[in-house]
Amino acid sequence: MIFQDELPQPLGPDIPVATEGDTLDAIEGAIDDLGVQSQKFVDLISSQWESISRFAIVAALAVVFVLVVHYVVFAIARRAAMKTKLKGDEIIVRLLRGPSRLILALLAVYFVLPQAQLSDAALGLVRHGISLLLIAAMTWLVVRIIQSISQFVLAQYESGTLFDTRARRVQTQMRVLSRILSVVAVIVGVAAALMTFDTIKQLGASILASAGITGLIVGLAAQKVIANFLAGLQIAFTGPINIGDVVVIDGEWGRIEEITTTYVILKIWDERRLIVPFSKIIDSTFYNWSRTSSEVLGTIYIYTDYQVPIDAVRAETVRIVNASAHWDGRTCGLVVTDATERAVELRVVISAADGSKQWDLRCEVREKLIKYLQREHPECLPRTRMVIADERVDKSKGTIFNPTGPVPD
Repeated sequence: MIFQDELPQPLGPDIPVATEGDTLDAIEGAIDDLGVQSQKFVDLISSQWESISRFAIVAALAVVFVLVVHYVVFAIARRAAMKTKLKGDEIIVRLLRGPSRLILALLAVYFVLPQAQLSDAALGLVRHGISLLLIAAMTWLVVRIIQSISQFVLAQYESGTLFDTRARRVQTQMRVLSRILSVVAVIVGVAAALMTFDTIKQLGASILASAGITGLIVGLAAQKVIANFLAGLQIAFTGPINIGDVVVIDGEWGRIEEITTTYVILKIWDERRLIVPFSKIIDSTFYNWSRTSSEVLGTIYIYTDYQVPIDAVRAETVRIVNASAHWDGRTCGLVVTDATERAVELRVVISAADGSKQWDLRCEVREKLIKYLQREHPECLPRTRMVIADERVDKSKGTIFNPTGPVPD
């Protein structure tokens, strides 16, 4: 038996552990504090309206000055980008223009803030508000920088055809990574803005102190979301699928149309859309017809009678395939793969540039071969033979005779 005195004691000062009630009290305190701060802000504006008006004029002049400078700088940058041979630099200038304008305006207001004759309380509230806006603007800028890098790289690997496997792989990786990094940047920005409030800091410390049960509940509730998020990272780096790939998932044939942060949109041949979570892509088996190359082989099975002239059918197959616009010129052949008691199985192997053309080519060749056999060799179509014999026994002589033949004496 182990007594309480025998248990090891923690080193250092006692660490308070927050309970569920402490966490709820901290949340209620944070809400009340936000209401108090809002009321203080309204009271300060009412009491110092004249000082605020003078500060607003000075701040407006500073903002106008920095906006003019910003316009001139980005006008020069835009013209310089149009003259360069690089693809995508115009996109960078366009995406960075908005957040940089807002950041410069906020910085101008922040630098002229000491000129305002405001009380310490009012000055603190204004600085806090500007800090929140700066955090939001910086988050916007980071997201736009991520998008600019993604668009610039995509412009370098822009492909006008679906056959460029490397370009499709780079496009997939950049789109998935840019979306994931953008989500992370927004989460960090929101967390940074919330941590500027003292009550939120206390709430965060309380949640961290009771993170055992809280973390377990959140982990169980968001298990599938986290799994899809991590699967998206794995897909981005390993590349089992790319945008434009032809895949077969759950028996549905289609092309990867879009890859988001948590799921894949598959455009099926009949214009439907199949939404597939990342976790299913990682955990289950599927066919990817264009993993390394979009070129595919197709097979056609034709069943004929034993009288079929195989060489003539083979020559007609080559003629049909050579005349088709769907054939890529790589493979064309006809062989006998089986012979049963009823028919001969002919297999035609043909190639095409992608899965869609391969489907059209198979349908075309199958139809024309059937027409050829109907027109030139109708006797070679599959048929079932049956021999009917009517035999009776002559009991008087103990012999068997066929009434259709000569009758015995």
